[in-house]
Amino acid sequence: MKNILIVGVGGQGSLLATRIVGHAALILGYDVKVSEVHGMSQRGGAVVTYARYGEKGEKVYSPVICRGEADIIISFEQLEALRWISYLKKGGTLLTSTHKINPLPVITGAAEYPADILDKFEKHGIKTVAVDAFECAVKAGNEKTANVVMMGAFAKFIDGADGMTKEVCVDALRTSVSEISDALLDVNLKAFELGYTAVS
Repeated sequence: MKNILIVGVGGQGSLLATRIVGHAALILGYDVKVSEVHGMSQRGGAVVTYARYGEKGEKVYSPVICRGEADIIISFEQLEALRWISYLKKGGTLLTSTHKINPLPVITGAAEYPADILDKFEKHGIKTVAVDAFECAVKAGNEKTANVVMMGAFAKFIDGADGMTKEVCVDALRTSVSEISDALLDVNLKAFELGYTAVS
């Protein structure tokens, strides 16, 4: 069973990213469950989605991932990575954008954005792959494609494990984006490629 947690804030495209993972798993013939979006997605609040798929013949009965069970956390924002890091299993990997979005308490001056989040992860032995997804998205031609940049990074990181090759992930991207708008496909493919090459 592979457990993937996708976290961010409203408007960052968590649902599309989850669809891409889900479609990739379906292409490979896995049983897959993805969650509804949780959080105040319309107000810029925290959003978390789950994607779980089983090996061939393995049935997935629930999309919910509990604390300490996520094989991979994909985060579109550093503070959300910190908020959900307890869900990562021992030996799991955090794929995160280096982007920072100030939550309301920081904007109003009631709190400070935590310093050196990524350094703290590394000091605690958490395997972390960090990508400047926002910069890559701008290079692709649309800053809103940072989520797809992270899907490219996911494809490179997973490197064919469970059959999740780059080609399968691109096919899943094409299917998922075409459900929204064919006109956005080219920029999303560019964003995916930039994310893929950003991971060494």
